[in-house]
Amino acid sequence: MIINETIGNISDHVLEGKNIDYLDLEWFEATKRIQRKKTRQGQDIAIKFLREGQYLREGDILFESEEKIIAVNILETEAIVMSPISLLEMGTVCYEIGNKHIPLFIQNDKVMLPFEMPMYRWLEASGFNPEKHSVKLMNILKSNVEPHGHGSLGSTIFSKILKMAAPKDE
Repeated sequence: MIINETIGNISDHVLEGKNIDYLDLEWFEATKRIQRKKTRQGQDIAIKFLREGQYLREGDILFESEEKIIAVNILETEAIVMSPISLLEMGTVCYEIGNKHIPLFIQNDKVMLPFEMPMYRWLEASGFNPEKHSVKLMNILKSNVEPHGHGSLGSTIFSKILKMAAPKDE
């Protein structure tokens, strides 16, 4: 089965009487545009998203029939979790983590990132209060600049910055 787009989310869908088969994904697999996986019930799935910026979220529906729904389940993973006590601490910790190009998640007023012992120790030494928990990392911040215009300088932040910085013809 080839999937090119999601068709909704189980959080706002009628599920009565339907068998739900989950496609389990690690947090980092949710952003992959092309991949092959098997659902819990053994259904082969080929995901081939054609547009940039498409990614899978918890509960996304990949397939639906009268009897069955195939939905995404993001697996729990070990993570560093912090609860900033002020806006200054929130901004500082996000800046420091982002400056190291580590994926960052904000969920339920907490800052989360995949667990790495060196980062955990660095955050402790820097005066933050990191904790190690097993959580679903689901709300990745899309802060990377992706200079993909493919012929049109239309919609990316990068292309808008380039347009603003370009010298004006007089």
